Amino acid sequence: MTLRVVPMGGLGEIGMNSMLFDGGDSALLVDAGLMFPDDTMLGIDYVVPDFSVLREAAPRLAGLLLTHGHEDHIGAVPFLLREIDIPVYGTRLTLGLLRHRLAEHGLDGAARLIPIARDARFRLGGFEVEAFPVCHSIPDGVGYILRCPEGVFVHTGDFKIDPFPLDGVPTGIERLRSLSAEGGVTALFSDSTNVEREGTSLPEKFVGEALSEIFGQARGRVIVAMFSSNLHRIQEAFHAAARCGRRVALCGKSMVRNVGTAIELGYLDLPEQDILLPLEEAAFLPDRSVAVLTTGSQGEPRSALTLMALGEHKHIRIREGDTAVLSSKFIPGNERAIASVINRLFLAGADVLYEKISEVHVSGHGSCEELRAMIAAVRPRYFVPIHGEPRLLIRHRKLAEEAGVRDTEVVLNGDVLEFSGGRMARAGRMEVGRRFVDGKGVGDVESLVLKDRIHLSQVGLVMVVLALSSTTGEILYGPDIVTRGVVTENGSEALLDGAREEVLRAIEETGIGARTDSAEMQTDIRRALRRYFNKRLERKPVIVPVLLEL
Repeated sequence: MTLRVVPMGGLGEIGMNSMLFDGGDSALLVDAGLMFPDDTMLGIDYVVPDFSVLREAAPRLAGLLLTHGHEDHIGAVPFLLREIDIPVYGTRLTLGLLRHRLAEHGLDGAARLIPIARDARFRLGGFEVEAFPVCHSIPDGVGYILRCPEGVFVHTGDFKIDPFPLDGVPTGIERLRSLSAEGGVTALFSDSTNVEREGTSLPEKFVGEALSEIFGQARGRVIVAMFSSNLHRIQEAFHAAARCGRRVALCGKSMVRNVGTAIELGYLDLPEQDILLPLEEAAFLPDRSVAVLTTGSQGEPRSALTLMALGEHKHIRIREGDTAVLSSKFIPGNERAIASVINRLFLAGADVLYEKISEVHVSGHGSCEELRAMIAAVRPRYFVPIHGEPRLLIRHRKLAEEAGVRDTEVVLNGDVLEFSGGRMARAGRMEVGRRFVDGKGVGDVESLVLKDRIHLSQVGLVMVVLALSSTTGEILYGPDIVTRGVVTENGSEALLDGAREEVLRAIEETGIGARTDSAEMQTDIRRALRRYFNKRLERKPVIVPVLLEL
């Protein structure tokens, strides 16, 4: 028997986490996450793995194991279930959050969701599966121990080793340590997100203490922006508000939805029965008694926080005396957008606190000392870093080697690792890919389309509209020239008149006989206008001729 392990996403990038464990007779997936777009993905909502490559493995896929409820681990589940009908295993909160995303895709009634405990043990196909609890920035997180004929494999999921877990459940280091006495661990697949930070990550309770201080000292309203899935921090904000005599209003669709789900499932405790305040009623209370928890911590253009800063939000507008808190990490690629919203908050009169100047955020991922502690507890024969860009994976491999693991491998999406006879080896590549989600379109926007969007954003568009007689080739209308992103229409009449003359000259040179060949006409017009705009402006806009035959 041979076990093949293939990362479907998340190795070589931040997000889109998904990993296949294929034992030949049966297979498992761990997580199915999405990735948010970077600056080059114009118009894209998010990116998901291309699960169509799993169709061949579909008959032996026994299930999907979810580690926790963040979008980069569950956001692509609807797209997976469209391709393959498999049962989905996760803790109660993880499945509760997943149901909302499935409902958006009309899949909530059809999906087979199986809740598990954080120490569950069960069999899936040829695998014995055991969950173990991990601390993270969201409750109910787990990692997995997978046993099969080729060995014992530990997948940590996202984790930190918090000495003061807010739910009272520590990361299962002791359980992992005991695996050595049971025969040892073949390979450890461990979270690399925070490998660039020395020491340990601060406990989540520190943010609660900081929020209590801010809520107590602020002279007006406090608006706290955070990820709506960071339910531990939301709980701390509730407690801080109650201690300081503030009521809490929720802002943002996902914030309202996730908090409602967590309260319903018992993962959020309301310190006072009436602490939650409808957002539209916040304006009728004294500023000193109001706290708002909102989405938009990454500076998204139409997010609730940005609209507040711009004075365009329906219920809350930032004003003098407000304190705005961005309680989240600056995700790489979002720095410019976040800086913009911070500037607008300052200009609107708010005091603004964020990670660089105040302890209003701690990471949910373990730093170097915690990563070393995980390796020391598991003592694997082989080590594979997961979750992160190449520099993070390579640094984590070096850390494991320094910790005494002799056999390590850095793999990227699509690389195949084989475990057979107690040995690990590379075994080529599997053609994994990604699919861009743009509105209701999934996979219809490919790399070529993105290149066109980038090109258009850089050089602009010139459209030429022209009507010709289908019988004689005579010009019946035009040419009309419309530009976007090249020059202003007003004040550029001479330039556009010159462009029309170039089009007419190109048509004249073509001759009457060739005017019925629209493809040749378009080529001639493009060539003439490219030459014209390059000479006049030293620009090369996209030329789109529109030829009508009447």
